[in-house]
Amino acid sequence: MRRSLTIKVALSILALALVQPSSAREVKPTTNYAVGPQYDTTHVYVAPEDVDRFVDSFVATFGGKSTKQVIATVTPTPSSTSSQLVLTPVGSVSVFGFKTPIPYPFGHERTGYLVADIDAAVRAAKDAGAGVLVTTFPDPIGRDAVVQWPGGVSMQLYWHTTVPSYPDLQTVPENRVYVPAEKVTEFVKGFLKFSKGNIVSDEAKAPGVEIGRPNDSYRRIRLASKFGKMTVLVTDGRLPYPYGHELTGYEVTSLDDTLAKAKVAGVTVLVEPYMADRRRAAVVKFPGGYVAEIHAASAP
Repeated sequence: MRRSLTIKVALSILALALVQPSSAREVKPTTNYAVGPQYDTTHVYVAPEDVDRFVDSFVATFGGKSTKQVIATVTPTPSSTSSQLVLTPVGSVSVFGFKTPIPYPFGHERTGYLVADIDAAVRAAKDAGAGVLVTTFPDPIGRDAVVQWPGGVSMQLYWHTTVPSYPDLQTVPENRVYVPAEKVTEFVKGFLKFSKGNIVSDEAKAPGVEIGRPNDSYRRIRLASKFGKMTVLVTDGRLPYPYGHELTGYEVTSLDDTLAKAKVAGVTVLVEPYMADRRRAAVVKFPGGYVAEIHAASAP
């Protein structure tokens, strides 16, 4: 009889374990939903008449190629845009040329991050402190959502019905985000929790030339994760143009060669090359208005 009771107790414990809520068994705090930096794109919005000029200039500057342009609805409410993906060895961009007014908040998200599971990734982002600006919605090739982190940094998470396969990058670009001092600790903690990344460096007195203020200093934090690189610029917001407008920093082998190609392709150099943090860097504007930083590692 005692042995029978013991078996019944054991079976009851097992049954309780098996009927735990599915969310308790499925959500793994340590799960990394990132797929890889070659699948993460900067979102570039340009006027329809500037799309071709932008794409041609971007490929002429960095190499690579564009996918075929399609006309689609990529928002959860009615809209129409041309859409194409430009793949280069130093980073990719998703190019949108809206033919209709752009529904809010689209156009404010900086990047699109491919995730392995859109529903789980959104839950993980919320758990890490992000707000959901646009709940998950279908697009022509998958599903998307837009989230916003403390400090106002917005990004799109996306998932494809058919798993894409893109070549590895030669260099990984950096997502450049400007965050106020009051929110930076919350932002970094939350994003690292979500991305399973790490702090590469945290410079309390980075050279102000990096933000157009050579006589000052500011705080610069560099992060890395499977999503790619991120540079967090902590400033007082008193930024000379074009700082704060650049969304991405692209690493190239030769800054001079890249700028020469860019100029021929109609790209404007907004900030001439300068030296800081063991790199030479410049800021440029592509046809259509897209502003980017370009840098190359300098000799030690």
